Order: sequence, then C-alpha cells, then structure tokens
Amino acid sequence: MRELTDFNLVADISKPGVRYEKRPAKLPDGSIVPGLFNAWITLDNPAQLNSYTTEMVKGLIMAFRAASHARDVNCVVFTGVGDRAFCTGGNTKEYAEYYAGHPLEYRQYMRLFNDMVTAILGCDKPVICRVNGLRIGGGQEIGMAADFSVAQDLARFGQAGPKHGSAPIGGATDFLPVMVGAERAMAACVLCEPFSAHKAYQMGLITDVVPALKVDGKFIANPLVETQRMVDEYGRNAYGEPKTGEAAKEGKALMARGTVDLSLLDAKVEELCAKMLLTLPDCTTKSLEELRKPKLDAWNRNKENSRAWLALNMMTEARAGFTAFNEGTKEDREVDFVLLRQKLAAGESWVGPLHDSIQPKAKRKG
Repeated sequence: MRELTDFNLVADISKPGVRYEKRPAKLPDGSIVPGLFNAWITLDNPAQLNSYTTEMVKGLIMAFRAASHARDVNCVVFTGVGDRAFCTGGNTKEYAEYYAGHPLEYRQYMRLFNDMVTAILGCDKPVICRVNGLRIGGGQEIGMAADFSVAQDLARFGQAGPKHGSAPIGGATDFLPVMVGAERAMAACVLCEPFSAHKAYQMGLITDVVPALKVDGKFIANPLVETQRMVDEYGRNAYGEPKTGEAAKEGKALMARGTVDLSLLDAKVEELCAKMLLTLPDCTTKSLEELRKPKLDAWNRNKENSRAWLALNMMTEARAGFTAFNEGTKEDREVDFVLLRQKLAAGESWVGPLHDSIQPKAKRKG
C-alpha cells in the first residue's frame, strides 16, 4: 500500500486542557462504520468553566489542523467537559495576572487566538459545536465559528466584553450580524445580557436544542424559561425568556429535584454526524467553504485591526476589568462603571490611581 504523507506540523499535538480523540462513525441506524471516525475536540478545564489558556489555544489550533488532515475523519465535534460550560472565553486569571498592562504580550496571544478561530473556519471537515453548558464571551465566538451548533437547553449564551474590559471583536461582531441580524447582534454585544438556548434557537444562532433536565425519570424543557407549547418531542419553543415571580420559584424547585442528563444531546450530535456521513465528501467540503464565506470575509477584514486594539486596551479598561473579575468576590466582579465615567469626564488620566479606585468595593476596602 502507498505510504501516506503526514501533514501535521508536529508529531505530538497534545496540550494540557485540550483532548483530541477519534470516535467510531455511525450510520443513522447506529451501526458502526469500520475505518471511519468523528474527531472529538474537547476543552478540559472544568474548574474554570472550560476557559482557554494560552496553551489550550495552541492545542486547539493543532487539534483542528489534525482533524482537517485526517483522511478517516467524517466530522469534528467541538465541546467541553462536564455539563456546566462549553466555554466561557479566555482565562481571566491568566489575563489579569499575566497580560494586563502588557500590550505587546497580549498582541502575541491574540495572534494565536486569531489562528485558532481561522483553524475552525478553515477546517476541511464539518464542525459541530456540542453546547454542553455556558457558551459565553470568547466561548460564544469560537462556538459561532463552527458550522453547526446543537445545545442542551439549560445552556446560556451571550457576550461579556463591555462588562468586563473588552469588546467582542474576537468574532462576535463579525459573525452575529451575519447570523442573527444587525439589531439583535447590537443588543447581544453591547448589553451583554445572557440568553437561553431556546432563544438562541429562535434567533437562528443554533441548529437544534434538546432538553437535558430529567425529573422523575422524564426529560422536561428548561423550567426557568418561558416556552411555547412543545412543537416536537424535544420541546422547542419560540421564546426562551426568563420566568419571573412564582413561575420562577416553581422552575427552581424543579431544577433542584432534577438531574442533568446529556444523552439526548449526544444522540442529536451523532444523528447530525451520521447525516453528513451519507454525503459526498468533496462536495460537502466545497459547500462548507462557500457557506462560510460571509463569516470568513468579515473575520479576515477585521481580525488584525481587532488584535491591535485589544492589545492596547490591556493598558486601560481590560486591565481594570479583568483584575476586577479575577480578584473581586463572586457577587461583585465588575468595576464601578459610573465612577469610571465620572473620572474620565473630569479628565482624569489612566496613569495614576484611577485603576484602583474603580475596583469592586470589597477590594477597595481591603
């Protein structure tokens, strides 16, 4: 048999915090196809809600390249460990303790980040984001770089930039207007209000949503959001807004009684992989390339300017915001937005006591 060339840049693609594995590909009836696989790329940093460190970013770049090159891979499943979070973005501890105040270092980090997003957008195989929990901030951005997203309906989505020291220009401002329209993108990126998986489905942000909460042995739709009458066996809905008052109390009681089970999520992901197995591979790749163009065009236009701005921002608002998130209490992790605006309006310089004066109250008192 002909000896095949290895197109990977390095022999060992493993990095701490990123798992790469091949799982047998299956036909729609569940039978295993010999010699064919789906590549699972999994963020493995559950203690920090699967936020990605610099080393994990390197690992994702290499993992997506490996999956793209693999002749025996049908689809790529991109997910996170556990049921709490797919990914909450960049590791704020690393941002606060290493990159804050060091724009040249962060600029190099953002080169890696850009290469990670490009590796997802340029993968020769269909990429399915298996949303097993929170998809927030940079996690939302790398999730939107995927071709399909399937979510468990306890998951929440959203951006965090202007609340925590950044702008969502690692993909959100490029992808969201294309995917959900300009005004919904504006609300998501500027207001930073998280929304449910049901709302994400209604917006057109994800391909499918399935229940994950089991109460008394039966799956039920997320009890903390308003849902329209079930329209199929998975409990899709057209609203997904948070419940209030007594309905919210009842929902929380149901949540306390239930257990999280991701078996329906896994079944839906396998179903999607099986459907793509029954397509011509080169025609599928070409379809992906064409359909990715609106996202890719916006991304390529903006990524280098965004990289430069994000680096410089590490001297001012990013430094303040990431420090507050990293060192504040669970209940108080944001800078004093009003005080900051007042000080800037009075002409106060960032070079001086401004940074410390706007930190969370508990930190200032300490």
